[in-house]
Amino acid sequence: MQRARGARQGWGAGSLLPPRPHATSAGGCRCRGAGAWGGLGPLLPPAHPPLPLPGAVGVEAPGEAAAAPVRALSARLLGLAADLARDPDPSVYLALRLASDHSLRGEERYLARLQDAFQRRYGRSLQAAGRPHAAPHSHPQRDAAATERSTHTEVERPETGRLALYLLGLRATCPLPEPGPQRSLVTWLKYYLEEDWAGSRQHGHPLSSYYQYSLGVLALCVHRKRVREEVVRRLLAAEQHGRFGHAGGSATDAEAVAALAFACLERERLVGARLAAELQAATRGVRRRMVEAQGRDGFFGNVYSTPWAMQVFIATNACRTQPAYGRAMAALLENLDAFTIAATMAQVLPVLHGRSYLDIASMRCQEEPDTLTPISPEPPPETPGNMMVRLVVDCPQLQCPRRRLYDQPVHAPAGASLLDVLSAAAAQEPHNFTFDTQDTSQGPFLSRVLGLEARQQKRSYWQLLTAPGTSLQMGVADYRPRDGETLILRLSEW
Repeated sequence: MQRARGARQGWGAGSLLPPRPHATSAGGCRCRGAGAWGGLGPLLPPAHPPLPLPGAVGVEAPGEAAAAPVRALSARLLGLAADLARDPDPSVYLALRLASDHSLRGEERYLARLQDAFQRRYGRSLQAAGRPHAAPHSHPQRDAAATERSTHTEVERPETGRLALYLLGLRATCPLPEPGPQRSLVTWLKYYLEEDWAGSRQHGHPLSSYYQYSLGVLALCVHRKRVREEVVRRLLAAEQHGRFGHAGGSATDAEAVAALAFACLERERLVGARLAAELQAATRGVRRRMVEAQGRDGFFGNVYSTPWAMQVFIATNACRTQPAYGRAMAALLENLDAFTIAATMAQVLPVLHGRSYLDIASMRCQEEPDTLTPISPEPPPETPGNMMVRLVVDCPQLQCPRRRLYDQPVHAPAGASLLDVLSAAAAQEPHNFTFDTQDTSQGPFLSRVLGLEARQQKRSYWQLLTAPGTSLQMGVADYRPRDGETLILRLSEW
């Protein structure tokens, strides 16, 4: 990735770094996480006895033991961030900025890479996309041909969610970058929110997803930028009518990000009193449903959607009084080994440090501890021998000639990833299995199987399951099947 200029002259990657202030959150109460100095005391249900303060003689708070693995997780993420072979990801930078411990030089270098990667990836498409300055006030009514042109060029435009995360990252930078470029990006985000919706107006949902659309509204709010009331009400109507669900189950993450956007708009007073009251009620409703739906394992949805749900409790100052939050934190701490790639580490670390993305809006610069040392990633251990898995391709959609399109045993090396298994299936006789992947910031995305393409415009995706029907919570490059397991690739809709 090309490296762009630093936001301020003289502190890009490779330069001598000036003393760096620390970004802290002003206002509101911060819910201490396992990685914060206060341990887990405030997160436990009120029925528990008070915990001693740090430094109490002869007594160790329960959170002190949890802080070590959380710090190690931050160090591993920092180690992954230092790998120049990996594309920079805005969510990784956000996780580093919201942590309690920092590596100042490491974060500076990652920010420079992030800025340059963004400019190289999106610079030309931003220029080619058309009228950004009219976008915040426009209400495009496209004809069929214009919509088709938009569909064909969509993959070249920034995703709403990625642009939103990048803007959140810039707002978390300390010292803040020059405001000029940010103003331009904010204008573009407003434009893409309109395009996101207008491109799929006939279906009544965003062209990308409610998750990305919510991130866009949240990023604008964190930058204290107003959006049209209609933009907010689209999201509010989706929450009120339960439209966040999809074929794979509940969409806890999308609902949580929408609630974060609602809480931010209310807190920053960027909407009128009537709408603010509706947003507050919607946020309370989201939080209540999360508590009611919490599993016996302590998770909201699953282990990977739980951090998003916990951000809602943090952002609304409910984590101190809600026992469900304490149970979720305990469940995460018992399952830290589930977070093995940069994208999932970045997802969980903010809540382990007691932070939400709303804290970015009130960050203030003070002296910052430069105490975090990266831990280099270790290659997965080699497993001798071979394994056999059964690979099934399932297509319940109308365009498919039959429901089961493929059902064959596949031989692969023991310890191989699901992606390796698919490659082995494509290589074995009679060569009747084909697939394609698309590179994303979260790793390879399964885009086409047996010639059938998962298309975002049609809200379809290839769902990964193990028999009889358990949805995988990892990508094709991360999941490692067991010998004798049945893997199902199902073309689904959300």
